[in-house]
Amino acid sequence: MITNAQTILCLDLGTKTGWAICGADGFITSDTEHFQSRRFEGGGMRYLRFKKWLSELKRSVDEIDTVYFEEVRRHVGTDAAHVYGGFLATLTAWCEHHQIPYEGIPVGTIKKVTTGKGNASKEEMIKAMRAKGHAPVMTMKQMLWQFYI
Repeated sequence: MITNAQTILCLDLGTKTGWAICGADGFITSDTEHFQSRRFEGGGMRYLRFKKWLSELKRSVDEIDTVYFEEVRRHVGTDAAHVYGGFLATLTAWCEHHQIPYEGIPVGTIKKVTTGKGNASKEEMIKAMRAKGHAPVMTMKQMLWQFYI
C-alpha cells in the first residue's frame, strides 16, 4: 500500500506504453496505451498524441504528483531507440511544463529490488511478484510499483 497521499504515475515508454497510476487513496489503475504511427501521418504525431494523453490523464485524476518511468539504456534496434528517445523527450518536457518531478528507474534496479538479481528473467520477475501477493499479467510498469508498495 502506498503510504503517502500522492498520485503517482509509472510508465513503460514505447509504442505500446504500459502505465499504472496510484491515486492518493491507494487505488491502482493500469493499462496499455497505443501510439503507433498512422498512415499518412507525420513522424511527430505519435508524440503529440502521447502528450495529449498525458494531459487528459492528469485532468482525469486532478493532479499527478510524481512520474516514474522505466529507464532503458540499451535497445536491440535503432528504431526502438529513436522511438523511446522521442517518448522520453516528450515526457520530460511535459513534466517540466507542469512542474511534476520525474525519475527514471533502470531496468536492472527494478529486477534487483524485485528478485534480488539485476538480470532476472521475466519468469523470475513474475514468480517474485506472485510471492509478494500480486497477481501478474506482469510488465515492467507494474514492477515499478515495487519501489512504492
